[in-house]
Amino acid sequence: MAKIKVTLVKSTIGEIKSVKATVAALGLKKIRSSNILEDTPANMGQIKKVAHLVKVESV
Repeated sequence: MAKIKVTLVKSTIGEIKSVKATVAALGLKKIRSSNILEDTPANMGQIKKVAHLVKVESV
């Protein structure tokens, strides 16, 4: 399965709890932290929810 790299590029300050929880579920903690994930529908749904905070790249 394809891999994607997700990087947090914007702060979660001021976001609602569900957005903060989604960022944490993606394994991101601080700005510029990255995580490599499988390209599954569940992960893509989470990324879509926080698309304004993250950068996504193919690996």
